[in-house]
Amino acid sequence: MLLATGDMLQARFGAVTVRGELSGLTRAASGHRYFALKDMAGAGAGALLRCAMFRRAAALVAFDAQDGQQVEVRGRLSVYEPRGELQLVVESMQRLGAGALYEQFLRLRARLDAAGLFDASRKRAIASWPSTLGIVTSNAAAALQDVLAALSRRAPQVRVILYPSPVQGADAAASLVAALQLAGARREVDTLLLVRGGGSLEDLWSFNDEALVRAIVASPIPVICGVGHESDVTLADLAADLRAATPTAAAELAAPARAEALARLDALAERLQRRVHHWSDTQAQRLDALALRLGGPTRALAAQRQALMAIEERLRLGVRHRVADASRGPAQLGSRLVRSMRHQCERQVQLLLAATQRLAALDPHRVLARGYAWMADAQGRPVPSVHGVAAGARLDAVWADGSARVEVLEVRPQDPATPSAA
Repeated sequence: MLLATGDMLQARFGAVTVRGELSGLTRAASGHRYFALKDMAGAGAGALLRCAMFRRAAALVAFDAQDGQQVEVRGRLSVYEPRGELQLVVESMQRLGAGALYEQFLRLRARLDAAGLFDASRKRAIASWPSTLGIVTSNAAAALQDVLAALSRRAPQVRVILYPSPVQGADAAASLVAALQLAGARREVDTLLLVRGGGSLEDLWSFNDEALVRAIVASPIPVICGVGHESDVTLADLAADLRAATPTAAAELAAPARAEALARLDALAERLQRRVHHWSDTQAQRLDALALRLGGPTRALAAQRQALMAIEERLRLGVRHRVADASRGPAQLGSRLVRSMRHQCERQVQLLLAATQRLAALDPHRVLARGYAWMADAQGRPVPSVHGVAAGARLDAVWADGSARVEVLEVRPQDPATPSAA
């Protein structure tokens, strides 16, 4: 019966020419194209004719056919048997101009662009490490499942809050605006994802609503818009702080991969460990230098001992020469010379002993051995007075048997009227 109906249509009408607006254009992997022609000038209901254009005819089309374009097609009427629907098998297509709905889209886009709603300068940065993401879409949409699957795989640590809203139909735009405003009032997410799957220009028309565009711009929370496929562009995409080609891409842009974050943390930990080791080695070298400085008085004392021994030896030689010369003179002169030399020698010995005692008294190790400590600031300079430090300062305390890094908790200067301890 259907076969007979198709034959009757072809016999009655033959080749027909139809003008209308392209809608729901899809390109199959086989090269065939399927679409509908409508005769209405808006997004409301209107007459619709299903069309099929096979690969051979589609290859001859001289322009890039898109939804919303006004075209003239020529073909044969037939019946699509599986559904019993009337369809037009298109053999040629010519472009007449942009469709009414597409023209409306272009006019609204130009007006909102002139108002500065699409300016890149007003767009905000997306949170780099979000803890919570908000999704504005239908709870029955396939786009929601795509986003949840991508986040579960990529960033399972991120919490998700859904602000449900229809994404198609007469009330969709107002519902989307209400969902955005609710999310902005709650302020419980770091980034909002406005998503839905692909469709025709009519299917996506809610995302070209001026009220929705202004709600996106006014949102206190950055918005990522992922509507349709990569080729679909809506006014919501242009107003959003960041546009994603698909809902899945929106999820990937909203949250960095957990594996990448862990790898970055590992790299930072390694850098921190290297810096700590470097700082520790530097402080050890500084401590060694301070220890060498403390050992300086001991070396100076040894050098003074050697100098005094040399002086003593020269003195003895001088005395011997003087005694030898005096022995050739009168005995009294020789006796006086011997006494004088002996007295001089004893005096030099006493001076030597006194100098040795003074040098020993100046040895820092002896002072430290009596329970005292040497205090130095972070640059290794001595701290001789309590007025040279402040609470919170870090000092190096050196005793006879070691050293320690200390922190000043409190500074208590001595009252001038109070006598110092004996």
